[in-house]
Amino acid sequence: MSARSGIRKIVPLLDRILVKRIQPEQRTTSGLYIPEKSQEAMQEGNVVAVGPGLITKEGKTIPLQLKEGDRVVLPQFGGATVKLNGEELLLMRENEVLAKIEE
Repeated sequence: MSARSGIRKIVPLLDRILVKRIQPEQRTTSGLYIPEKSQEAMQEGNVVAVGPGLITKEGKTIPLQLKEGDRVVLPQFGGATVKLNGEELLLMRENEVLAKIEE
């Protein structure tokens, strides 16, 4: 962390990715508020940062299939929760992601 900027940045290593979970809707389409206890954690997220890739025994780097900005389906459990600038992010390996959502 630089003393001047005061901004921290998380850079994933190897085959890890940093994902921001998509927040569930807090209102219904008709405008009713949904209680927090009734809101389920979304199993979708946006990739915020990616590592350089997996390094083989021969020293070659296998690049990741995911890239920043991809929308993905996340497992219900898994990944390490990281707080950065008041936001909760998930740090996980690329192979833990269940699917990529294409629109």
